[in-house]
Amino acid sequence: MTNVRGTDTGAAAPARTAGEPAVPLVARPGTDNIGLVRTDVAAGTPVRVARGVVPAADDIPAGHKVAVSPIAAGAEVRKYGEVIGVAARDIRPGEHVHVHNLGLGDATARAGAPRPAPPAWRPPAEATRDHFLGYRRADGRAATRNYLAVLPTVNCSATVARMIAQAANDRHAGAPGLDGVIALTHDLGCGMAEGTEGDDLLRRTLRGYARHVNIAGVLTVSLGCEVNQPENVFGDDPAVRTLTIQALGGTAATVNAALDRVAEMVGGLATLAREPVGLHELTLGLQCGGSDAYSGLTANPTLGVAADLLAAAGGRVVLGETPEIYGAEHLLRDRAATPAIAERLDELIAWWQRYVTRHGAALDNNPSKGNRAGGITTIWEKSLGAVLKSGSSPLNGVVGYAEPVTAPGLTFMDTPGYDPVSATGMVAGGANLLAFTTGRGSLFGSRPVPCLKISTTSRLYQHMSGDMDFDAGPAMSRDEHVRYGTRLFETLVDMASGAPSKSEALGFGAEEIVPWRMGAVL
Repeated sequence: MTNVRGTDTGAAAPARTAGEPAVPLVARPGTDNIGLVRTDVAAGTPVRVARGVVPAADDIPAGHKVAVSPIAAGAEVRKYGEVIGVAARDIRPGEHVHVHNLGLGDATARAGAPRPAPPAWRPPAEATRDHFLGYRRADGRAATRNYLAVLPTVNCSATVARMIAQAANDRHAGAPGLDGVIALTHDLGCGMAEGTEGDDLLRRTLRGYARHVNIAGVLTVSLGCEVNQPENVFGDDPAVRTLTIQALGGTAATVNAALDRVAEMVGGLATLAREPVGLHELTLGLQCGGSDAYSGLTANPTLGVAADLLAAAGGRVVLGETPEIYGAEHLLRDRAATPAIAERLDELIAWWQRYVTRHGAALDNNPSKGNRAGGITTIWEKSLGAVLKSGSSPLNGVVGYAEPVTAPGLTFMDTPGYDPVSATGMVAGGANLLAFTTGRGSLFGSRPVPCLKISTTSRLYQHMSGDMDFDAGPAMSRDEHVRYGTRLFETLVDMASGAPSKSEALGFGAEEIVPWRMGAVL
């Protein structure tokens, strides 16, 4: 789907002007009726289209689309060899193709065309690693980090949780085996109707964090009068210790009691050491944010190769953001290991269509202002690029938000497209590693899980060098995807083994989780 050639690495370049050699476009010959410019192009500049050279009809920003053949009003517009929308009016070769002349048309009518059964899957390359250095837990699971967590059951105890974590970090900085004490604060837990879908989602999310393999010990802080009582969330789990602010006599008493508990837990970490662990113990969550036109050309297919290598090694890979597979769901359906898995994907898309309609929105509202400035026009276009993060391995499972991910290989998790909410669900489901591609420069972290940031262009990597971990900008062909994807796989294994990501070094994700807010607030 990304068999394109190009040499641009995202470096800044001046706009071309008339009289210069024709500008080549990135396109899939024979199927695409648009191409991408790799530098800013001024109106009148010769551009090379399907049948020769024409002057650009408009000023066209780098990464944006240009018609390479005539496109009639209502006709399909194709990129990656796939449909990204329909022309809102006649478009002639050389015209800028974007929000002014491209839309979804009758979006509800779209369905993927029947395709032949895929051949037996093989990874794109041989895995270059067979283990990482992790912490082995008593129950046999393996962690990539060692955190102690303070988890409020309700937003009313969030400030106290932060106070505990700050005081504990001041007291135990540098303690052997401790990556830090984190407050996993959120803004939910009361004013919710018990037994509703929203209540169930929150409780499942908090349980997933409390039992996360990267958390070596957890302390729950309850206000006391909230809807979300600890016993309703954690049952009688002996590993979850709970302090109740109202019962203890207020803030100061709770902080002091908590610090005593934290000191006990810190003392138990000193003997922990990393040891070789098979890659089957890794669960990699795939995220993209601040996408641009290069996301589907460089970073996402590069991450897809790394995901395939982990799947081939027995690891687990999690793709999410259901609104951002809309328009590309047929590609995942074709990879489903069973008909039931394919049917479940269709059910999720149908649910999301009803959900957004009920709230007066549409799935095509998903692309942000930054996405569109970066050259993405429709949700179908965004989705076709986003799905590439998942590589090519069979789809072995579909789970709900924050549900445990247990199947080896690729699993799809139903999450919103909003990155913090999606990542929260993946972490609650067991992801102990995150990879995050970005074209505009998203800032993100998700403790207790390390997050590797991958830039779509070298320009972004250089411009935000303090935030980006991996430059996928040069990877614009399949051979380059495999080469850079193999390097990315090795970088992810290094991060799992303890190498800090830049977001960790900066302190991102130290406090906040963002559970999916659903349902009435009463």
